[in-house]
Amino acid sequence: MALVTVKPTRIDIAIADEIADHTNPELEQTAEALTWGADEHVLLALAAAGWLYTRLRPRQERRAADHILAVSLATALLPHILKSAFDQVRPDRLTVRGHRRGIPFSGRPRDAFPSGHAVHMGALASAAGLLPPARRRLVRSIAAALSLTRVALLAHWASDVVAGFALGVAVERLLRPCALARRNCKPAERRRRP
Repeated sequence: MALVTVKPTRIDIAIADEIADHTNPELEQTAEALTWGADEHVLLALAAAGWLYTRLRPRQERRAADHILAVSLATALLPHILKSAFDQVRPDRLTVRGHRRGIPFSGRPRDAFPSGHAVHMGALASAAGLLPPARRRLVRSIAAALSLTRVALLAHWASDVVAGFALGVAVERLLRPCALARRNCKPAERRRRP
């Protein structure tokens, strides 16, 4: 049993009702396919593969991969811990007309808060701050779009996604100083001048 019950806001309910009224099976199938891009299993596998790949790359790339893997692990664990403390019914459990229009059932019925997918995407969007501007904008746009698939599927209330995204940003920002400090460190012999 959870410690805190979270209720959706009026705006959450209005957004969910609009989605349930105006969606169709094609939109839902597209959102369901896209949402895999923010799934913790996919992201952990990609982070681990990137980490392995960088073991033979320059030190700066290895440090960046260390950071991405650490953030991926933290954002994979944190939503599970929070979902055990918070109890909120998913919007897809509260609609009949939405299911007739193609909305699938998602996850455990009372695990709406926070959106784990959005936590991952918030961390990714935050880490994109280390990229050049064009790549940063692209990554942030993709992260926001993938997060919104959770609202389109009625897997989460809009506020769950906003809270999850913000939480992901906070996790990445808390872990970043450690990664940046190590990334800027150079071996003692390189710092000495003849």
